Amino acid sequence: MGVAFIFPGQGSQYLGMGKSLAEAFPEARAVFEEASESVGYDILKLCVEGPEAELNRTENTQPAILTVSLAAFAALKAGGITPIAAAGHSLGELTAVAAAGGLTVGQAASLASRRGRYMQEAVPQGKGLMAAVLGLDADKVREACVAASGIGVVAPANFNSPGQIVIAGVKEAVEKAGELCKEFGAKKVVPLAVSVPSHCPLMAPAADRLKADLAGLEMQDLKFPVASNAYGRLMTSSSDVKEALVKQLTEPLLWVDCVEAIVAAGVSDIIEAGPGKVLSGLVKRITDKAVIKNAEDGATMTAVLEALKS
Repeated sequence: MGVAFIFPGQGSQYLGMGKSLAEAFPEARAVFEEASESVGYDILKLCVEGPEAELNRTENTQPAILTVSLAAFAALKAGGITPIAAAGHSLGELTAVAAAGGLTVGQAASLASRRGRYMQEAVPQGKGLMAAVLGLDADKVREACVAASGIGVVAPANFNSPGQIVIAGVKEAVEKAGELCKEFGAKKVVPLAVSVPSHCPLMAPAADRLKADLAGLEMQDLKFPVASNAYGRLMTSSSDVKEALVKQLTEPLLWVDCVEAIVAAGVSDIIEAGPGKVLSGLVKRITDKAVIKNAEDGATMTAVLEALKS
């Protein structure tokens, strides 16, 4: 039985993330330095000092989260922890690809910055919306989206865990679909504090721009498999990875399938490497076949390294 790493997506950021990692682990600090050189500003300074509004700008948030996550990965790797598989949620899939050797830290940070900008520019501010639907089965969520689609684009965007599906699209259509979900028996519908309606057809312009960037990028085959958000299965070839990174912008994110794929690979421990514990919570609702650990700062990293060595 082996270890898998999972990497968080947008929304997990917070001021101060990465500080104690960089202080405690030289390998982590080196990741911050390489990523900062690539994007042209000090990512660690932004993570620690903000201002928060700047950290929360999508084109800054994405490279920041990716860099903190890769810094955590570097510390785990230096501590002798080698994964047999990985998965990442949305942006986290790009992080996982870099961790698996498909891209350098610098390439990944630069791509994350552009990905964030393309996504932000695809839909005017305030026009899109994402909402979490709790306690309703997938068929009913799809039915609500189809019924509301006369108003505008709305579709299931994230299959996060049993009983938690996120919908995304044009604001008014998402609101209507949310009302219908409640009528169909959803326990709750919660609008999300994100500025971009990800993983739905509105992201087509961003997907086209990202595809062009990836076409001109030298990518290596992966040293360990990464679960694809768009397909829910493990992949290692660079051509598959490039296609999957583009497809996930416009297609639903199959997180339940991703977790089941890495567990099926023979995983006994899953480590969430990077800021926050959002994915740890989702994984606990998906499977009981793996022990979940979190490594995001100096203290949790030390605890994980000690636990896995014992």
